[in-house]
Amino acid sequence: MRPDALTLPSNAPRPVVSAAAHALFWLVFANAIGLLIAILLIFPALNRLLGEWTYGRWIMVHMNLELYGWTSLPMAGFLFKVYGVDRGPLALWCRPVLWAWSAALAVGTFSWLSGFSSGKPFLDWSGYARVLFPLAMLALWLLLAVAFAREWKYATIHARSAKSAGLFLLLAVPIIMFVACSPSYYPAVNPDTGGPTGASQLESSLVVVAILLMLPFGLTRRKARRSKAIAISWAVMVAEFVLCFALGRADISHHRPAQFLSLGSLLLWIPLTPAYYAAFNWNANTHRWRIAFLCWWAALVLTGWVLFLPGILDHFKFTDGLVGHSLLAMAGFTSSLLIFVLVQLLGEEGWIFNRTRSFYGWNIAVLGYVVLMTAAGWREGFDPTFTILPGVARNVIYILRLVVGVVMLAASLDWLIDAATLLRASSVVHALQEVTG
Repeated sequence: MRPDALTLPSNAPRPVVSAAAHALFWLVFANAIGLLIAILLIFPALNRLLGEWTYGRWIMVHMNLELYGWTSLPMAGFLFKVYGVDRGPLALWCRPVLWAWSAALAVGTFSWLSGFSSGKPFLDWSGYARVLFPLAMLALWLLLAVAFAREWKYATIHARSAKSAGLFLLLAVPIIMFVACSPSYYPAVNPDTGGPTGASQLESSLVVVAILLMLPFGLTRRKARRSKAIAISWAVMVAEFVLCFALGRADISHHRPAQFLSLGSLLLWIPLTPAYYAAFNWNANTHRWRIAFLCWWAALVLTGWVLFLPGILDHFKFTDGLVGHSLLAMAGFTSSLLIFVLVQLLGEEGWIFNRTRSFYGWNIAVLGYVVLMTAAGWREGFDPTFTILPGVARNVIYILRLVVGVVMLAASLDWLIDAATLLRASSVVHALQEVTG
């Protein structure tokens, strides 16, 4: 039974709740599109009923909304907290910024469905959408910059340096995106690259590791002034970056031992990451999601290395097996990490993500999806027509994928309804506070 809005705690951080609500709306919408896509794969003849809005356009919308909606907006809530925008008069500007972001996503959705695209995955912004989305990013940046200027004289030298660096990097993002989305900047399909190498995979993975290491400092405090786990983790991080640069960026076969052995160094993070996060104080509400994201992280690192090994990558390349691994990364690890962050930011109000049915429903469904796609990819490696030509085995796998998709949609809808309840409660409390002075 959901709590009534008027009985909820009065200290719900409205900007963070708003960011969570916007993010969850796009998650539900993108998941609903995912169901449509799953149905079209089972019954491709239905594409005729959709006119120009067929599978090829919906898949683009699905992927972009998951990335720029669900996985991006929770970090806006995180930045509100880090830069202190969630308190004082500036908190009133958080909702317009979030609405600007969502409006840009809506324009992008219509643009992609209308056939406008740069042709580059995840850089599909073109026309008006290519201008509006970076502008929404700049609106967020300006709000953070004003908050930073407001608290400059009260901040320590360390805080000033860290937040200044953060603002510099954040300002580069919309500029780089606008340039990268240009069709003339680099080709959508680059014939000069032979695909991922151990060095490139290690490089991108270390960016994720760096985020994992920096994230706690914006969310909580260390348990002790000095921690061996923290010191060891940062030392390993530096060593891995040195290894990454030593490998170079040439187009090298993944069959070379130096490539897959160097990538195997990421396995160190399977025990290191839990030890690192155990060195910080976390709200009790984060417990199950901290376990979830650490388990998905371990699975992602291990399977990512195994799938890169010679023979295995050759078998799974361009199959549904890599689709399953991508979902493990996004719906498993990334989503669990984002919810963990939101629960920590919300504190006691993090109950909206902790319902047993939605927690287990989501994670079990993601696991089922990964297993199904891995099985399909393994079979497809022997017979490339397996997922192209309808057959009993192929149809059973795709129908089961549709079922787990329904479960994921139900879990995300559960979170959205609870977030809306919490947002309504925080609005009521805020109105009462204004009336009482």
